[in-house]
Amino acid sequence: MPLLASIPSPSQGVWNIGPIPIRAYALCIVLGVVAAVWIGERRWRARGGEPGAITDLAVWAVPFGLVGGRLYHVITDWQIYFGSEAPKRPIDALFIWEGGLGIWGAIALGGLGVWIACRRRGISFSAVADTVAPGIAVAQAIGRLGNYFNQELFGGPTDLPWGLQIDPGRPGTVPGVDTYHPTFLYELLWNLALAGLLVLAGRRFTLRHGRLFALYVAGYTLGRFWIEGLRVDPAHEILGLRLNQWTSVVIFVAAIAYFWLARGRSGAEPLGTTASADDPDDGGTAEGGTSEGGTEGNGPAASDTGTFDAGTSDAGTSDREDDATGGISTTADGEAGKR
Repeated sequence: MPLLASIPSPSQGVWNIGPIPIRAYALCIVLGVVAAVWIGERRWRARGGEPGAITDLAVWAVPFGLVGGRLYHVITDWQIYFGSEAPKRPIDALFIWEGGLGIWGAIALGGLGVWIACRRRGISFSAVADTVAPGIAVAQAIGRLGNYFNQELFGGPTDLPWGLQIDPGRPGTVPGVDTYHPTFLYELLWNLALAGLLVLAGRRFTLRHGRLFALYVAGYTLGRFWIEGLRVDPAHEILGLRLNQWTSVVIFVAAIAYFWLARGRSGAEPLGTTASADDPDDGGTAEGGTSEGGTEGNGPAASDTGTFDAGTSDAGTSDREDDATGGISTTADGEAGKR
C-alpha cells in the first residue's frame, strides 16, 4: 500500500473567533507579504541600502497590489459578478476578503505604487525590483496555500499518489472522480525553486538594472504556462489556450527581451543612503554601505562591495550574502482565489 494514497483537502477555510472570521486565504496572503518584506529587507541591507526602506515601500505596494489584483480578476471574470446568470452579486466584486486576486494586476499596479514611492525617496526602482524578486516568488508560494484551503484552481483528474481530494459538485469536478492534479502544489514548488534560482543567479552573475527581476518574470511565466494548462476551472479561451496562458506568453517574451536589451546598462542606481553616497562626483560613502549606482563601473572592488546580486569572490561579501538570503536558497486565482 502506498504511503500516500491522495492529498486530503481541508474541511474548512474559515474559522470564527467570536464575531471575527479568520479566512485561510486572507491569512496566506498576509503571511506571503510578511515573508516578502522580511526577505527584501535583508537583501536590501546586504546590498548597502537604507534599513527600513523596503518596509516603507511595502506601505505603497500592498494596497496598490491588492487593488490591481482585484481589478484584473473582476475584469477577466466579469461574468461571475455581472453576467445574466452570474453566481454572485455585483456588490460581491468589492469583497476582496472572499478571495479573487490576479497576479498580473497585482504586480503591475503594485509596481506602480513602488515606483511612486521610489521617486519620492530618491531610490532606484530597478535596484528595488532586483532586490525583492526572490521574496515575491516566496510570497506567491505561500499565497497558493490559500487555494488549497478553498479547494479551487485544481487540475484535471488523476490517480497519482499525490492527487488532491476535492469535494464533489465544485466547479470543474467530474462525476465519480475524487482526486485531481494539485496545481496549487505544483506552482508552490515551482515558485520556491525559482526563488532559489534567483538567489544563485544573483550571486554568480552581475544582474542589475532590473535584469534579475526580468529573470523572475520569465521564470514565473514559464511555469505558469504549463500549470495553467492543467487547470479545469472555467476560463476564457483564445485559439484553444486559456487567457492566462496567452498572458504568460506575452509577458515571457517581454521579460526575455528586456533581460537581453538591458545587458549593457550601467550608471547610477541610488540606494537612498545619503546624498553624498548617491553623488558619483562626491566620492563619499554612506553609513551602512556605498551607493551601488555611484560606484558601478569604477572598478570591480567598488562595484561589488556590499551588494547582494553581483557575483564576487570577496569572502566578506559572500558571508553577507549567505546571511541575507534567510535560507531561501535551500529552501498568491479563479472565482474565489488568487489567479
